[in-house]
Amino acid sequence: MTAPQQPSPTDRSDADDIEQHACPKCDAQPGSPCRSRGGAVASAYHTRRFTTVPRLKKALRVPTPAGRNPGKPWRPGHTVPAAVDPDLPSADIRIGYARCSHLSQELDSQLDALSKHGIPRDKIFSEKISTRVRVRPQFEAALRTAREIKAHAPHCRVIFTVYEMKRLGRDAAELTALADHLTAHGLVLEMLAGPLPGIYDPTGAAPLLFAFFAAMAETERENIRESTLEGLDTAARKGKHGGRPPVITDDMLHTVLRRRANGESVEQIQPDLIIPTGKRKGRSPSVASVYRALAEHAKHEAYPEAVEQAHVDFAALQTGELPGPRTQPQTVR
Repeated sequence: MTAPQQPSPTDRSDADDIEQHACPKCDAQPGSPCRSRGGAVASAYHTRRFTTVPRLKKALRVPTPAGRNPGKPWRPGHTVPAAVDPDLPSADIRIGYARCSHLSQELDSQLDALSKHGIPRDKIFSEKISTRVRVRPQFEAALRTAREIKAHAPHCRVIFTVYEMKRLGRDAAELTALADHLTAHGLVLEMLAGPLPGIYDPTGAAPLLFAFFAAMAETERENIRESTLEGLDTAARKGKHGGRPPVITDDMLHTVLRRRANGESVEQIQPDLIIPTGKRKGRSPSVASVYRALAEHAKHEAYPEAVEQAHVDFAALQTGELPGPRTQPQTVR
């Protein structure tokens, strides 16, 4: 008598490994097979899901085992325990992220704190970018690296470490969504300083405290923004405007105008001009800068004449008489 055919161990192992991960296409959670648009168990796992398993990355199609009832109504399953490789050490793996808003600020203190916490430099991502910028390349790279490590080493605890909460952002909704995203992917959030130092625990009262301090961080950002705008407005009313000092000063422009009136060209005058302040102090401005300054000067010189002509035209319009060619003879019919 022929023994009944058993399910292929390879297929069973593939399914177990694939279902360790949620499906980004159909939102099937870990432990459940993929589902079709009609609400049934899909006949094959979605590509974006099974490629998270390293040995299946080059596979074109991975069929759903018969034990998952493909084609039948889909129901959530139970999480399959991850297989632990005894040759791999079970340890914490940390990914660090450091950020500051302005180019003039330094990241050294954050980088040093992350390094002292045991994170190697090649596992620390840093950038100088504002939290108001939604797409932060290094931040996205750090998250992607953490997810990849977790996919390849599910037995390890992957910890996403930052110096303090506001390095992640200052928007309460964004911070809360980020914490939920990390938890959904099996990642752990850790903060070295600030109001909530240590490992973030998504159970108990931790989410409530996290949401509270996230809201405080958002309020702090709005206060900083309002104070900055008020300071800029006050300085503008006093005639003080921010930005770099002009390359072509009034004295330099006067020199250019005087020498051009004597018949010299801009190319002849430019080497004799010296920038008095700024990063290019002691050097000559470019020819393009001189021409731009002359164009701006010509525009300001022409503006009062245009205003005066507009007043003349308006007065003539009030009296019913327009000067020159604007007066059109009336044709009697």
